[in-house]
Amino acid sequence: MGRGPDKLLSMMDVAGEMLLGELAALAKRIASTSSRLEKVELVASMIRETDPEEAEKALLILTGRIFHPHDPRELNVSWATLWRVVESLTGDVEVEGADAGEMVESALRGRRIRQTPLLDEGLTVRRVYEMLEAMASAEGPGSRGRREEILRSLLSVCSPEEAWLLSNAIVGEPRLGLSEGLLIDAIARAYRIRRELVERAAMVMGDPYEIVASSGRLEFEPKVFRALRPMLAQSVGDVREALAELGRCSFEYKLDGARVQVHLRGDEVRIFSRRLADVTASIPDVVSSVREGLGVREAIVEGEVIAERDGRPLPFQVLMRRFRRVKVDPELIEEIPLVLYLFDALLIEGRSLLNEEYSHRRSLLERFAGEPLKLVPSIVTSSADEAESFLRSALEAGHEGVMAKKLSSPYVPGVRGRHWLKVKGSHTLDLVIVAAERGYGRRHRWYSDYYLAARDEGTNELLVVGKTFKGLTDEEFEWITRRLEELAIRRRGKLIEVRPEIVVEVEFNEVQRSPKYRSGYALRFARIRRIRDDKTPEDVDTLGRIREIYMRSRGESSDASSSSKDQL
Repeated sequence: MGRGPDKLLSMMDVAGEMLLGELAALAKRIASTSSRLEKVELVASMIRETDPEEAEKALLILTGRIFHPHDPRELNVSWATLWRVVESLTGDVEVEGADAGEMVESALRGRRIRQTPLLDEGLTVRRVYEMLEAMASAEGPGSRGRREEILRSLLSVCSPEEAWLLSNAIVGEPRLGLSEGLLIDAIARAYRIRRELVERAAMVMGDPYEIVASSGRLEFEPKVFRALRPMLAQSVGDVREALAELGRCSFEYKLDGARVQVHLRGDEVRIFSRRLADVTASIPDVVSSVREGLGVREAIVEGEVIAERDGRPLPFQVLMRRFRRVKVDPELIEEIPLVLYLFDALLIEGRSLLNEEYSHRRSLLERFAGEPLKLVPSIVTSSADEAESFLRSALEAGHEGVMAKKLSSPYVPGVRGRHWLKVKGSHTLDLVIVAAERGYGRRHRWYSDYYLAARDEGTNELLVVGKTFKGLTDEEFEWITRRLEELAIRRRGKLIEVRPEIVVEVEFNEVQRSPKYRSGYALRFARIRRIRDDKTPEDVDTLGRIREIYMRSRGESSDASSSSKDQL
């Protein structure tokens, strides 16, 4: 059977630090097994045997994240940049491989000379992580050259196996099957803690890596200036369905904006996006509104930021012009005025509200929030006619629809449960782009035909459910083409396969059964409504949601799964 986890994980050099070579050996072992239980045990053993700070860094590399989800830093190294550096080390060599790591590993096996790490003690994970941080911190003129030089110096002393691990991590495609759910299983096993407690703590602490860094300490209460995962909603067809499930409940406008989490202590304000990124610098006018309008000294509240003029929302794409800027000039603030609408309170004056009923949390907002802050319009009703009238009002005001919320519901971070239900005015799905093709005619300059994927909730795999070239402007085609080039992991003729990071909101006429895609479904007349910079691949809709739409449209009660295969 080969070496067991404990023998494999003698991961310390004489100085007591984890070696990159041993981490690469572990990654190879994880990649070689299809057994979830074996993967869990391998990762759990590494966590048990390793210093917490090093284990945290090792997990970030193994999962291809490099930095925590809430950390705004990026490596800004595309596949093209990576390969250019590799070619500078190897020359023109013949390579083979199914992914970036395998191709780099193959190329480095063909090089004639490998530099020896200092003192011949091998690369440590800590030193490698410092070099990755240096790459991320390179800014300004010449920054691309500095990133390439750091990467060149790193790969020049890597073994082929070490380069395989790092290359896949750098492009964000480790291909080890280490989902967040598997990490939570491994952490629970490593520290002998019940899985549900680890999962709950990860949602409150922001991610599971934080638990490893703190030696398995779990925290279940929010802390000011530490972003926690947002509570999520499921979709229903109409307000009557929502009332049938929730009974008398609150209906709120579903605003067409960017969801934010606002943290306040004294005069200090920090604002986090739905992706837990710190966007404070991009929206100084909202920061001022919070200082002026929130009548408490310490709070964590949630709301929606929208671009608004004359009482009506501006298009979502206009709003994103503000969120994409690190620094905003006064002219842009005047051109795109932002308004913060609050809808929930998670902590007030040091007291956690996660277990309080929604109706109480809302009443606290009404008590403490004042101008220039606003509250999301809401009603409480058990009347379908009143709820439908409220939905029409939301749509006429330019918003997406309504949210239905159970009055007694607690706030459950990171969970897409049935306490909150969303009703939209049109059929839309949030999907992620996994591949694209060059267009034809005037669109030949761009990647303009996009393969759209939903998440299989059973396997956590992203499966294609359609393809579209409709809905984007020329400016958006330009932007998305540049971004796809950065995210590329392999090319086949006019097709480019990419790291799944670009989330788009897609309109469609109906869902059809399809033998073409492995998902078994295809969207008919799909059209991109907008690019959702504020959402992550973890936020995309599921095959279960698509199956539900298909079944509802045909009055069916069951659905056979498709066994046909798609290339993607």
